[in-house]
Amino acid sequence: MDDFVRNKLTEWGLANLIETFRDEDVDEECFFCLEDKDIDKIILKAGPRAKFKKRLGELKSQQMCVQEADVEEVLPSSSTACENEHVLKRKLDLLPKKDSPAKIKRQSDITPGSLNDEVVLNKVKGIMRGVHDRLSSDANNSKLNAFIRKKIWDLQTDKKELVGVFGKTGAGKSSLINAIVQEKDLLPTGSFTACTTVMIKVEANTASNKYEAEIEFISKEDWKDELWSVKNLFVNEEMEDEENTGDIPGEENDDDDEYKDNKEKMTALYGNEWKEKSPENLMEAKYFKEIPEFLKSQRKIVEGKSAKELSAKVLKYTRTDLKERRCFWPLVKCVTVRVPNNDLLKHVTLVDLPGNGDRNKSRDQMWKKVVSDCSTVWIVSEMNRAVADRDAWEILKSTCGLMGNGGECQKICFICTKSDCVAEDGSAGEVSLNNLRNNSKAKELVRKEFNKLNRVKTQFKDDCFEVFAVSSKEFLKSTPKYLQHDETEIPKLQELLKQLNDQHDLTLNYVSGAFGILSLIQGAKQRNVEPDHTAVVRENLKEITEREFQKVIKATKDVHVEFDKCLRSGVDQSKKTCEVALKKKLNPRAKGGRRRGGGFHGQLKCALKNKGVYKTMKKQINLNTAISNCLTDSIDEEFKKTFPNDAKTGPFYGTIHAFSLDTTTLVQQHKHFELLLTFLKTEEAKIKTKLCKHIRDRKKIIYSSLTETVTETMQDCYTKAAGIKGQGSLEKMRRTVKMHLKDVKGTMFDHAKEVVMYQLEELMASLS
Repeated sequence: MDDFVRNKLTEWGLANLIETFRDEDVDEECFFCLEDKDIDKIILKAGPRAKFKKRLGELKSQQMCVQEADVEEVLPSSSTACENEHVLKRKLDLLPKKDSPAKIKRQSDITPGSLNDEVVLNKVKGIMRGVHDRLSSDANNSKLNAFIRKKIWDLQTDKKELVGVFGKTGAGKSSLINAIVQEKDLLPTGSFTACTTVMIKVEANTASNKYEAEIEFISKEDWKDELWSVKNLFVNEEMEDEENTGDIPGEENDDDDEYKDNKEKMTALYGNEWKEKSPENLMEAKYFKEIPEFLKSQRKIVEGKSAKELSAKVLKYTRTDLKERRCFWPLVKCVTVRVPNNDLLKHVTLVDLPGNGDRNKSRDQMWKKVVSDCSTVWIVSEMNRAVADRDAWEILKSTCGLMGNGGECQKICFICTKSDCVAEDGSAGEVSLNNLRNNSKAKELVRKEFNKLNRVKTQFKDDCFEVFAVSSKEFLKSTPKYLQHDETEIPKLQELLKQLNDQHDLTLNYVSGAFGILSLIQGAKQRNVEPDHTAVVRENLKEITEREFQKVIKATKDVHVEFDKCLRSGVDQSKKTCEVALKKKLNPRAKGGRRRGGGFHGQLKCALKNKGVYKTMKKQINLNTAISNCLTDSIDEEFKKTFPNDAKTGPFYGTIHAFSLDTTTLVQQHKHFELLLTFLKTEEAKIKTKLCKHIRDRKKIIYSSLTETVTETMQDCYTKAAGIKGQGSLEKMRRTVKMHLKDVKGTMFDHAKEVVMYQLEELMASLS
């Protein structure tokens, strides 16, 4: 709540409602947006409710009169459109151009009478709110009014840049995020047992000054399915182990990971009660009294006055805290932590991600969506083992297709944490700020390691990879002397976030769009335009549009030819190599090159039950990518050139950015249509942005369809093999999958190629 709302309620004799409005986070902007249904919900008693509605109506009427004067000042007049500089146009001129991103000034930097971004944005929003209200109350509720109201509503949209943060437990992810946003106690660090299945988003709280967390749960149906799977796993585990003996003595038996993960999950939520209970019993409401939102399929909101207070409240939803009797993270899909008054998070969301997704279907789908939407990815590893950190590099290798050609990632930052504890020879040493200056050699070794990953590199531009050596501990020390040390390299990462923020100049986009809408309104009022002139302008626009679209079609035809050529080669090669690739997955080797025996049985069984994919917190097996890798490899380079993740170049993005209605020339030829053409100019920029987003979303689907086609074709065999039981079932499962692949490989890869080509043609058709 702000002073405006508090003062108005006091002025109207409704001071007793101040606390209620504060709880609902009603600020000045929300105050004017309140509708009858909102008021009915907030003010329960009829008397105060009627009084409030009357006063609010009067206030809106007064404000509308003031805003009408503003609007008249802003609306371009048909007789003086070329002579007068109007308010919005003046404000547009004051704002930085898109080729030189704006830097938000501090309040102390603003001289009296000058305009900063926030002042401009609030002023223009007030004007557009007044225009929207006038159109809504207009008795002549025409299609034009509805169209303009929608355009005003669309001005509010603001895209967030996602920064995905990967890293194993103990690598320092939480400390890094805390240091970046300069909130030492925001995410729990230290000895807590991390839960890597919960995705944690950190973003700005733009609605209030509170620290807030929004907790999204998996569905009741999902949890019921998990309970049945877990109980069946524990019932069958001992029996299958006895039937499929054959583990090599001394072999590292990591096939128990799923067993351990599920045991930890069940114990965290139910204690030891779950062992003797049926799945039906474990779904009883008594187990969810503290989280009624889960049973109602609602999101839970948790608030705190400080980062530390919020962190303590959220802990049991994200970690296993031994002090808590029960923890609820097994039921959580995602936690969104919102931080007030943080400019670095204005248009950026940091996402603490699990390393390889999750066995739970809904959590895994969300994970894939977020990873593919990340424009930047941070891989976090401890400095003294960064090069040899198998987990960090495995994350990069296993997700590169989802982030690169199947996503929109433009930059990968490999972040070596705890660099203040590493001596010059790379070993763990005493904490010393001097150590921060001795990390160039280690960073160079990390770069060399990345250069070995040819499959990863084909997904990204050559300059996408950058290495940082950071010390969150040193940066968070309170002494200003330490905060000025760039050796911690935290400021460099903060600068990257500032650059991401600068890409989304909300003020410039909003004001420009508002100016276009107001130009349309005033242009629609004109009555002195000859019908013949209108026909001429319409015909000119039609000719220009057709000419520009022909350029797009021509550029995309070449793409079709190249993709067909690459995929033909990929299909032939896949038919030759797929059986060998699958065999390696079905017959993994233990240490020393020995073949895995019965210890692999559980992993393969789980993979077959889950469409060929096995996931635990530590390990991932994907039979589908093993089969389809050769096919995806065949198009990687061409795909990267055709659909670069910066969405600026290539045959699709490049021709769209070059598309122009040439409204400047048309204005010179048809002065009477200047206002309507001004609207078209602003719409042109928006349409280009939407088209690029459309292409980016479709290209993700196209790229992933290769593996999805393989998954669908193999599914019947997976189901059949998963049902095999008894002595020797491991070999029978292997043989079933191998024989099926041998039978379908002659047509499966051709079908996958046809699916990609069809989707590519659909994309081309949608642009014409």
